Order: sequence, then C-alpha cells, then structure tokens
Amino acid sequence: MTIQEIATIIHGDVVGNAHHQIIMPAKIEEATSEHITFLANKKYLDFMTNSKAGCVIISKALFSAEMKGNFILVDDAYTAFTKLLSLYVAQQNTEISPQAFIHQSAKIGQQVQLFPFVFIGENVRIGNNCIIYSNVSIYKDCVIGDNCIIHANAVIGSDGFGFAQLSDGSYQKIPQLGNVIIEDDCEIGANTCIDRATLGSTIIRKGVKLDNLIQVAHNVEIGEHTVIAAQTGISGSTKIGHHNRIGGQVGFVGHIHVAPYTQINAQSAVASSVKNEHTAISGTPAIDIKQHFKATVVYKNLPELERTVRNLQAEIEKLKSKD
Repeated sequence: MTIQEIATIIHGDVVGNAHHQIIMPAKIEEATSEHITFLANKKYLDFMTNSKAGCVIISKALFSAEMKGNFILVDDAYTAFTKLLSLYVAQQNTEISPQAFIHQSAKIGQQVQLFPFVFIGENVRIGNNCIIYSNVSIYKDCVIGDNCIIHANAVIGSDGFGFAQLSDGSYQKIPQLGNVIIEDDCEIGANTCIDRATLGSTIIRKGVKLDNLIQVAHNVEIGEHTVIAAQTGISGSTKIGHHNRIGGQVGFVGHIHVAPYTQINAQSAVASSVKNEHTAISGTPAIDIKQHFKATVVYKNLPELERTVRNLQAEIEKLKSKD
C-alpha cells in the first residue's frame, strides 16, 4: 500500500512522500525503504538518526520538523501501529506470486491466491478466499466477489465488440466504458472471456459456473446458479435467468431474455427469447426439445422419404398416362 493509504486506515497525517509504496512492517532498527515502523517512546528517538525506514508512524508529541523521511503523524503511534499489525496479520494468508502484476489502486481481499503472471488492473476489487490462476487478466474497474475461482488465461473486462459503421464502409470503435461484476461463489473456466459493458456492467450473478472457452459479450447478465458448458457464446445485452442449465456450443443472439430454470441442449442456437420457466429447448433454431427430437427422427429418414415420394410420383404419372 502507499503511505497515504495506510494513513487513511489509521487516521493519520502524512509528512513526506504520500505515494511511497510500503510492503510490510518492521522494527525501527531493521527497517528498509520498503518497511513501515513506529515511534511511540522518546527513549527510542536515537534510532531515527540511522533509520532507513520507508515510513515511520510517530506520535505527534515526538515529531520534529527537523526529522528527515516519510512520516504518519498520529495521536498514539503504539495504538495506530497495533491496528496496522492486525490488518497485516489478517492478510498473511493471501499468497501473491511476485510475478503477478497488481495495480497500486487495486484492492485484494484476505486469503487470496494469485498465481504467476496474473494481471490485476486499475481499481480492480477482489474479495476474500479467491483463487486466480496463471495468466488471468482482470481489466480496470472490474469487481470479483468472495470465494471465486478464475482459471488460467481467462480475460475479465476486455472491450465489448462495439463498432459503428461509417458512410465509407469502415468501422469506428465505440468506447466501452463499463465494467464486469462477478458476484460471490462463481467459477470461471480457462480461456473464458467476459467483456466489459459499453455502459453499466456485465454481470455474473452469485454461484454461476462457467466452463472453459466461453464468450460472454458486453452487457450480458447471467442469473444466479446458472451453469454453462464449454464453447458457448452469448451475444451482447442478452439476459439469462437464474438456475439455467446450458450445454456446450450453444449460441445466443443478442438482446433476448431467457427465463429461469431453462434447459438448453448442446449445439443449440437460441434465436428468440424464452418466456416460460422450466422450458427445455434444442436445435437450430432452438425449439421445444420434444418437437426437436421428433423432427430429428424425420430428418434421419429423409433419404428414404424422398425415394418413397419419387416412387409415388412415378406411379401417379403411370396412372395419368393410362387415362
């Protein structure tokens, strides 16, 4: 955290470089530029002469303008440092790979595991008890809830596919100003992409489970406890209800609504809204699953049906010729 962020937590005033980064607390005689320490007793003032601490939390009564370095002035340095230590201990279960990149404005919860080459962008918020595997990229302003798992190479918050065609046939990019919100208890599969909203938020509700290689477009909303199998693609602004079960390689057109408790068979193409709950659909375009199975039986018999029709046509022609 920066010195200013620490000062905000302990309600102190910064003297010096408020943007200096601090990694952990340390004893005043052992502290380096990455450490923060404290001074609450005047008998330890001599330690200030040779201290290399990045910041010292100091009681206002002990501070002097001649002191050099970065300081946070508080009424009681001992109490303030104790509060900071409690926060540090609470975060010790967080395991962050040194090869992960975390923007200084991002906020990471407790008991979070960040594997190598994770990218956490500006102003990202990640809750408690999350696991984020290697090469995951979470773009700026996105929010991840508690107890989430994001598997390798997933991208959260990439730009939505928004382009306006100009009169000369070229395309102009539409800025994507929104974010992605992933609520608690979600799991996002490897190589899955969830696009940020044009405006507002793309929302993955509580308990959603997404398989690998899924594309979720801008401004989509997926309802609570919906599960979606691999290679499904959801076009922009589609709203999927809660407790849906969606097979692999399903495609959704944009701007439709799918009712709660809908079951969608693999490789279906959902081209219109599903209005009734507990509906099961299948096919391209997707229709009632029972009707689809009946149609599939007919489809398999089409070559035989064609021969029958041709034979019947021939018989009719013979009968006509006799007349």
